[in-house]
Amino acid sequence: MKITKDLYHSSLTLLTDYYQFTMAYAYWKAGKAEEEAIFNLFFRKNPFQSGFTIAAGLDYVIDYCRNMQFGDNELAFLAEMKDVNGKKVFESGFIDYLENMTFSCDIDAVEEGEVVFPNMPMVRVKGPLIQCQLLETPLLNIINFQTLIATKAARIVLAANGDPVMEFGLRRAQGIDGALAASRASYIGGCSSTSNVMAAKLFGIPVSGTHAHSWIMSFDNELSAFESYAETFPDNTTLLVDTYDIVQGVKHAIEVAEKLRGIGKEIKGIRIDSGDLAYFSNLARKMLNEAGFPNIQIVASNDLDEHIITSLKMQEASIDVWGVGTKLVTAYDQPALGAVYKLSALKSKDGDWVPKIKLSQQSIKINIPGYHNVLRYTAGGKALADMIYLEGLEKSDKVTIIDPIDPTRRKKISVDNAEAEILLKPIFSKGEKVYNRPSIQQIRQRTQDRLAIFDKTHKRLINPHIYPVGLEASLYEYRTALVLKAKAMDNGS
Repeated sequence: MKITKDLYHSSLTLLTDYYQFTMAYAYWKAGKAEEEAIFNLFFRKNPFQSGFTIAAGLDYVIDYCRNMQFGDNELAFLAEMKDVNGKKVFESGFIDYLENMTFSCDIDAVEEGEVVFPNMPMVRVKGPLIQCQLLETPLLNIINFQTLIATKAARIVLAANGDPVMEFGLRRAQGIDGALAASRASYIGGCSSTSNVMAAKLFGIPVSGTHAHSWIMSFDNELSAFESYAETFPDNTTLLVDTYDIVQGVKHAIEVAEKLRGIGKEIKGIRIDSGDLAYFSNLARKMLNEAGFPNIQIVASNDLDEHIITSLKMQEASIDVWGVGTKLVTAYDQPALGAVYKLSALKSKDGDWVPKIKLSQQSIKINIPGYHNVLRYTAGGKALADMIYLEGLEKSDKVTIIDPIDPTRRKKISVDNAEAEILLKPIFSKGEKVYNRPSIQQIRQRTQDRLAIFDKTHKRLINPHIYPVGLEASLYEYRTALVLKAKAMDNGS
């Protein structure tokens, strides 16, 4: 397998589920390929029992759509696919259609780093039905994972309460692209740096790292190893002190720090990767302070997550920097976000949008029909509520927002006393990119800025207060009527 320098320089049009092609072929056979459709990508529950979610992955989506073109290799593979009877699955006319297909959809999306919530569309795709359908799996693959990791990172960073969090997860990540995407999403979520050198190169993320136990073990003794490392990196020395004995390791670090100070240099930090982090960090802090090194930072690692960091904070551990790996990049306590991609409207021959509803025995799985968008209401720089509404809705002095799962939960907003922002921003118009892509540093800052407008009760790790998100009242009634109509039709009445 050849790993390309840039994963998106080659076509990824086959990176999808087989049924996307069988449906696309059936649309083409039925003469529906060019019908205009609207699909929405959204999720139903915040991950990690969180009170919020951080959107990520849009930059990958932009690259995917800009390169959504079938090359000779992809077309040849599809042309030779056989069914169970040994016959070709797709006729040549369909292959020709794919060869000449040019991406022409409108895409509107929440920006990366935005705080998002269940049921609201994160990405809205409008365009030819066949193109919208072929985008389903790749968009879900991209948005699901990066949003999940960005949210986990944001929770960890909140738990660290201003301390730097370094992402250390490459060796435990889910494969090569999983590692790259996780490093990117972790930085968006608020991590200060990554150990992943390729991610640093590709995305412009600050890179950081210390050394491993093998460095110490390769020398006759720990002190010699520390001295050699400090000689190599006199301006950026962080020493791992738990290879043999933590207390002795700190003593050796102090010896090296004294020698460096003699030539006008300072050790940056020590790292503890095992044992009782609260006890040993406090002991190390005491030893360093008494030796005259109060500015040497103490870095902690060892299967950390937001809950362990919170516990260590409560124990008043003397930890200045947190190195988080496995439980961040693998989203340890929740393996998937569970975002879905649903058809919400088709355009009729008369040019009107016809809403599409999907029924379910579970109310949470009934989609929101029609051509809709999201407004966020704020007052005094603080978020009040998010409202999903039908495009073209007439303005009114007051709005009522209804929870689609529990209609008894309602929020009234006086529009005159609040500011409103449309959250779905234009990304593509008729296949042409119209969005100015921000730097990853700007995206990371957006995460912090947007989280800041939400009350701390929505951001607490356990039992967060539920932020009001729901349907504008007329959209709720519209959806309810469609559900009742569809159920009546299903019952034959």
